[in-house]
Amino acid sequence: MSQEAWSSGGSRHDADDTSDRLYTPEDFQAYAARREGRDGSAGAREPMTYGDPLSDPLPEVAPARPPEPEPAAEVAPPVAQPVAQPVAQPVAQPTTPPPSYRPSTPPPAGPPPAQAPPVAAPAPAAPAAPPVGPQPPADEPDGDVRRFMSATDFLDRRDSEQQHGPATWGWRGKVRRWSGGLITPRMGPDELAYEVDRATIQKDFDGPRTIAFINPKGGAAKTTGVLAAGFTFGTVRGGGVVAWDNNETRGTLGIRGTRSAHRNTTRELLEDLERFTDVYQSRIGDLGAFVRSQGDAHFDVLASDERPDVTGTIRASDFDSVHKLLERFYRIILIDTGNNMRAENWLAAAGAADLLVVTSTVREDTGYSGLWMLDALQDAGYQDLKHKTVTVLSDPSANVDAKLASDLVDVYQQRTRAVYRVPYDPALVAGSIVPYAQLSENTRMQWLKACAGMAAAL
Repeated sequence: MSQEAWSSGGSRHDADDTSDRLYTPEDFQAYAARREGRDGSAGAREPMTYGDPLSDPLPEVAPARPPEPEPAAEVAPPVAQPVAQPVAQPVAQPTTPPPSYRPSTPPPAGPPPAQAPPVAAPAPAAPAAPPVGPQPPADEPDGDVRRFMSATDFLDRRDSEQQHGPATWGWRGKVRRWSGGLITPRMGPDELAYEVDRATIQKDFDGPRTIAFINPKGGAAKTTGVLAAGFTFGTVRGGGVVAWDNNETRGTLGIRGTRSAHRNTTRELLEDLERFTDVYQSRIGDLGAFVRSQGDAHFDVLASDERPDVTGTIRASDFDSVHKLLERFYRIILIDTGNNMRAENWLAAAGAADLLVVTSTVREDTGYSGLWMLDALQDAGYQDLKHKTVTVLSDPSANVDAKLASDLVDVYQQRTRAVYRVPYDPALVAGSIVPYAQLSENTRMQWLKACAGMAAAL
């Protein structure tokens, strides 16, 4: 079977030419002249179409599919050659331009070699060593394109890298003030923790959050705890907070909060609930006729029933109606519960709350009452109480039993996710309207830590 050969002029010979054609010196001189023109620095380099058919290595190119078999042709048996006469082996012709080019030498003179059996293909080369140095990332297996940093990503990164300002507390703050700002020490541990707690309270939620303050015993600091938490959340977050007295009959949240020009309570809101049915017409300003603003504390209070002539109680359905309404207008809902764990509205509040806060004073009876309540909720089937509950222990006086306080902290740490201690504050002893501006600095700081723990749990 005849094969096409490559001519030195870069064009194919006629079909009747064979691979054993002898090349003349003029052919090789023309090939060398063309190569010197391509490899030289003068002029633009032209792509080489054909290589040297005698000396260039065969390219290792795997075909896309195996070639179709050709009909077998009769091959004459090889002619025996004398031992002393050198025999030139035929070279397979390249099908694609070779990757490299080397100078060629004229073939030895002599008679044309006889056709030999096909030469086996060379073994595949060993895999190349991995490249050294950083390499560009490869495409994902699923073909996803690498995403570049967007404008939003840039702002998020800048915000996460933002540093706190210079110190204002303690000796660090004094050095900064005395130096006129020339020396700016960084914040100390306490001031830095304070800023972190504020940032935790100010974080955004993906919807309204409900926190229920619970303990079936009276005098467990539920009402003062709700008002202190409302003051903390309201001033740090800047509003959007309501404290709701969800007592089945009459509670004291309306008495301990700031007074208002109206005396409407949850009872009046339930009687006029139809005006808020249309979500496109009802407004948060319309709730001003039922809630009581706490002024600089930046939260509202929804009091429980205060009319002595009413004998009805708040049912679970009433709780659901009011709760859905408050969720439309407030971000954080603080619920002050009553003392009857079997009341419908008490159970409804415990079920709807995103977080339960067990309040107790450092007294054995109130501490026992809170633990008994947790046992009852556990037996009733409430799930994940430990991670859904925090504890706030308040000192009822300036001097408390340290051993009892340690025991209460220990047992409540086993039953809830965190325990926060609140100091005794003389401003809360009178039992009247809570004077938010008169709360001690220590009381505010401890309630800040407690509310930060609540926000983190949400």
